[in-house]
Amino acid sequence: MPERVARYCPLEGKASVNIQWGENSAETPPTPVRIAFVLVVHGRATRQVQRLFKAIYHSSHFYYIHVDKRSNYLHRQILALASQYPNVRVTPWRMATIWGGASLLTMYLRSMADLLAMTDWSWDFFINLSAADYPIRTNEQLVSFLSRHPDMNFIKSHGRDNARFIRKQGLDRLFLECDTHMWRLGDRRIPEGVAVDGGSDWFLLSRTFVDYAVNSQDDLVTSMKRFYTYTLLPAESFFHTVLGNGPHCEKAVDNNLRITNWNRKLGCKCQYKHIVDWCGCSPNDFKPPDFPRFQQAARPTFFGRKFEAVISQEVINQLDSFLFGSPPADTPGLSAYWENVYDEPDGVLSLTDTQLTHYHAFAHLGLSHAADMPAADPNASSCRYVPIGQPLAVHLYFLSDVFQGYLVKHHASNLATGQQETLETWATPKTAFKLADPPNSFSRLEFAEIGTDWDGKERIFRNFGNLLGPMDEPVAMQRWSKGSNVTMTVVWVDPTNVIAATYDILIDGNAEFTHYRPPLNLPLRPGVWTVRTLYHWSQVAETRFLIAPHAYSQHRPLRQEDAVRLHSGPAKNSYMEQSFHGLNPLLKIPVHLAQVEAAESHARLTGTELEAWVDSLVGGMWAGSGVCAVGPSACPALPHCKDTRWSSFSPDPKSQLGPLTAQGRIR
Repeated sequence: MPERVARYCPLEGKASVNIQWGENSAETPPTPVRIAFVLVVHGRATRQVQRLFKAIYHSSHFYYIHVDKRSNYLHRQILALASQYPNVRVTPWRMATIWGGASLLTMYLRSMADLLAMTDWSWDFFINLSAADYPIRTNEQLVSFLSRHPDMNFIKSHGRDNARFIRKQGLDRLFLECDTHMWRLGDRRIPEGVAVDGGSDWFLLSRTFVDYAVNSQDDLVTSMKRFYTYTLLPAESFFHTVLGNGPHCEKAVDNNLRITNWNRKLGCKCQYKHIVDWCGCSPNDFKPPDFPRFQQAARPTFFGRKFEAVISQEVINQLDSFLFGSPPADTPGLSAYWENVYDEPDGVLSLTDTQLTHYHAFAHLGLSHAADMPAADPNASSCRYVPIGQPLAVHLYFLSDVFQGYLVKHHASNLATGQQETLETWATPKTAFKLADPPNSFSRLEFAEIGTDWDGKERIFRNFGNLLGPMDEPVAMQRWSKGSNVTMTVVWVDPTNVIAATYDILIDGNAEFTHYRPPLNLPLRPGVWTVRTLYHWSQVAETRFLIAPHAYSQHRPLRQEDAVRLHSGPAKNSYMEQSFHGLNPLLKIPVHLAQVEAAESHARLTGTELEAWVDSLVGGMWAGSGVCAVGPSACPALPHCKDTRWSSFSPDPKSQLGPLTAQGRIR
């Protein structure tokens, strides 16, 4: 039988609290409130986290940071950050929290208990933030507002239709979190005598209520903790329900002080099914055209979400200028963004064989670039190198919100001195999409790309640069302008001109993006593939993509038996049950015996011959656009990385943390 719990507030709901918004409100009380910011972060976007921290920091407040247990690189960076400021601490424990998981509520309650136990931190309000949040008002404005409304709790409710909310959230289902997955076990009933509420899991709560929710032993709190231990998305409902049914219900405000970029058409497509037996929604990232929304908000809002620098850093630049004033035009790195994807302490076991193969090839491109630099003496070896060891660090590099390639830090031996030097190489992808020449009369196709990790919400491939290997399952994406309904034909061709797949797609007149993953038999033959987009069997465009051979198997140099298995293509060259060989004459795609023989020969390569083949293929699709010296170098042509605008070692004032100003902010 469901439990019956005590209820403090009237059944018709919590009291309505009128919170006025306005910059000209009453003056801040003599003693401004102090805020405990809890940052819940994961991933590798260190610079975005540091930029958020810099924007919200003030010496009067407190910062408690939880880094996901699986994000060791970020944890190392956050520990270094916390060591610089006395009012910043990192949780001494870490959890692997998942979207919708019971662990997320456990993490919040444990963080709250820690904060309550810190006798040297005297705080009045608790606010949780992720790396995808950013302030849209200043700290001073937030403190002024909260100081006028002490003891209030700002928490966004779903609305009035409780029954619909319970069904949508799966609150009438029993869930268990295990192995970083929320498993649906069956049905259950809601406890009697309590009005379940819920909404956003981003909130701002008073210390008084936090103490009640964490430490109270009354029936409501203890029963709800048991109930939400086996609930999907518990952080989106526990605090709402305890607040709305408990003694603090008269201090509830239906506003979490955030503006969220909801686009439910894109964000509610069950993208979390791999970790949750349920559908869910996620906000979209803000972009520059959204900026006026921050200034036009009618209700009190102090933070926006979501922001993601790999999608758009420019909108964060706009906010910084709005909040803190425009930086000088010559500020270094203002339009650049770097995000780490590999760091040596992570170990190469954290990489896939496809990534490891590409990163080595990118380093080799840099060494070739150094030898060919104009200032290098062609008769000397001072700028000639041989690679040493594994990559040391790898970063994604963006400029003006456009992906510019990979930066690989690595060791190399200088042939002139025999000394080891540390270099950073910039590898840039070459253009892979081209329209037919002469152009086809059909003009709706704007762009096409082949990759993996397609994000349908943001409509990008999260595998930046599309690093693909024989065991990957690529997706074809097309971007369209609006027009009439049409049917297009897509043809996939492997490096030996075998037609691997062909299919038709119906393009609605209002369609912007389409994507499809043909069920190809693996492994895919290494080499340069083409995907042709046809209209009435006339070519509209062609997209090239590389399936790179693996130089490694399970992070060790490839052995011949593994090479033949991985690099010979699928059995009998059959990518699908159906053969499309009969289309070769129609599409004017000749199959040459020499191509097939070369592919079979390449499939047996190992060692230096395999490395040369990989470098040749990668070099056909990527360019070595720069190389710089991290430390001392005997090559006079190499610039120092700290003086090189594209390098991850170049100045980045917008996310770098320094000493405090007289006003208590970070300089």
